[in-house]
Amino acid sequence: MIPITKPFMPPQQEYEACLKGIWDRGWITNNGPLVQKLEQKLKNYLRLNNILYVSNGTIALQFAIRVLGLKGEIITTPFTYIATTSSIVWENCKPVFVDIDSETLNIDPEKIEKAFTSNTKAILATHCFGNPCDVEAIDQIAKKHNVKVIYDASHCFDTRYKGKSIFLWGDISTTSFHATKLFHTVEGGAVFTKDNELLSRMSYLRNFGHDGPEKFNGLGINGKNSEMHAAMGICNFKYIHKIIGKRKRQSEKYDLLLKKLKVQQLRILPEVDLNYAYYPIIFQSETFALQAKISLERENIFPRRYFYPSLNNLNYVIKQCTPIADDISSRILCLPLYHDLTETDQQKIANILIENES
Repeated sequence: MIPITKPFMPPQQEYEACLKGIWDRGWITNNGPLVQKLEQKLKNYLRLNNILYVSNGTIALQFAIRVLGLKGEIITTPFTYIATTSSIVWENCKPVFVDIDSETLNIDPEKIEKAFTSNTKAILATHCFGNPCDVEAIDQIAKKHNVKVIYDASHCFDTRYKGKSIFLWGDISTTSFHATKLFHTVEGGAVFTKDNELLSRMSYLRNFGHDGPEKFNGLGINGKNSEMHAAMGICNFKYIHKIIGKRKRQSEKYDLLLKKLKVQQLRILPEVDLNYAYYPIIFQSETFALQAKISLERENIFPRRYFYPSLNNLNYVIKQCTPIADDISSRILCLPLYHDLTETDQQKIANILIENES
């Protein structure tokens, strides 16, 4: 079987060595030494000062909305994973969907301003497939209207724009370290911000509001992560350059194998260093996309319709008109991409897709 993705696993003995230290200390959660070590590694690697490691990428989004005190409408994209929208609704805000650019698949800045109302409080945009949004255009719009910006950068570990981490943009940026991601801690996520006060407040949010054992600093929940998860992240850190380098070569191999296939590729903005986390292709029609999916699955190969359906169709949001997102979501497939995927596997996938088109 060739799945859509598989988690990278470090050598078992390296992980077990980390676990031995946990057993020796008997400290398995509550901001343990490995959690602190992982946060410092992230700061050093990404060249960022303010990071909090949390339990997952969804809670990271919820913290961002909560700590910014958002109540009202949040302009967002319908073409993303469901957690982007569900976090908005969970925090009692209203998602206002703005259509995407048909080539970058990110929220279209030219359409954002038309969605503003007197109740608009923020923009929550996703860097889709690790491809950065037009962050400078969004920044200008946000400053003009005096609203906050949150980036769902779940796909973006080590994506850089103009030589700097994409996590630097926005009032708060969030990411996921789920097992499906390039860099993972089995489950996990992080929040990033340049604002020291926001970071401090989120540190209370992730630990029930505790300010010492007998004092509380406002409302909080359990958004912490464990030493076991941090250990996996620390072990995986050793291999991140190898992981990204392999993904780049695999993506270039797909480019070569599929160059005659009648599909649309993702357009990357200038000055972006991509992390090659996904390999999406957009077919000429939904019929062609579904035929390709069925042909691959017949051979135990499992692509994924990321992201289908477009989130403006969810039954707990108000239906809004986003024709480009609806169209793209109906005819896109992400092809298998993971560290152990072989060139033989890729050749097999390409042969099936090409045969299916003929």
